[in-house]
Amino acid sequence: MTDMTDIVALDAASWAPALAADAQDLAVRTLEGGGVLVLPRLAFPLAADEQRFLSPRWSDGRAKNISFDRGKLKGARGSADELAALSRMVARFAAEASTLVTTLFPRYAPHVRRARTSFRPQPAVGRAVSWRKDDSRLHVDAFPSRPNQGERILRVFCNVSPDEDRVWRVGESFEAVARRFLPGVRRQIPGEARWLSALHVTKGLRSPYDHLMLGLHDGAKRDLAYQANCTQQVVRFAPGTTWLCFSDQVMHAAMSGQYMLEQTIDLPLTALYDRERSPLAILERLCGRALAAAR
Repeated sequence: MTDMTDIVALDAASWAPALAADAQDLAVRTLEGGGVLVLPRLAFPLAADEQRFLSPRWSDGRAKNISFDRGKLKGARGSADELAALSRMVARFAAEASTLVTTLFPRYAPHVRRARTSFRPQPAVGRAVSWRKDDSRLHVDAFPSRPNQGERILRVFCNVSPDEDRVWRVGESFEAVARRFLPGVRRQIPGEARWLSALHVTKGLRSPYDHLMLGLHDGAKRDLAYQANCTQQVVRFAPGTTWLCFSDQVMHAAMSGQYMLEQTIDLPLTALYDRERSPLAILERLCGRALAAAR
């Protein structure tokens, strides 16, 4: 058994692809097995008047991304008409990405909850950030203020740059990461989750699962020897490429590239084809106890 993350290409050029049964099964096994599913022929074409948005000048300079959530655009600057056009572009991608997920994974369809959509006009690296926020370091996604009790974070990415690859490093399997860093995660203090929620540090209670995921995130990012020497591979996503992964399971790091669209989709565990391959199930097996409330 190898700890290398699977990178699997799927020959689809439609946001609502009609797949043969074996291709659909491959897509499910890749995604839920902690791999990256790449669609090298699936581009998100920009309209002629949308080409102008391929410039960092649309960012307000405070946030690294322009985000679209619940019909509101944040992190962007421009006139009212310009921002309305930018909103339409990002909203169109959100709709296409959701259609792709519900088509590729029919079991997910009734459960898909569309979260934030992002447009990234800035280069992938170059901002001065703390080591915890440095996404050029390998990590799994876990958010200090947004505990999710083991629900899944599915992300759809598309490189809309006209001429530059998006370059990632992709690390070893989630279970290998967990076995390495779990022993170093501090114990959760009794009552800690309640007072973090009461002080509005977190939106809801931080479960033992969320606490451990943050520990894995921080442990990997903090360890520079691990970053340099762990099992990993460089993956290049050419312009016009779309890819999907569970970012709470795939160790990933953004190394270079500019102009990307990204859709986050929240999924309950009940939507999965195989719950036992989820990070929650893996951590519960390794810890020998329940780590989140049954959902």
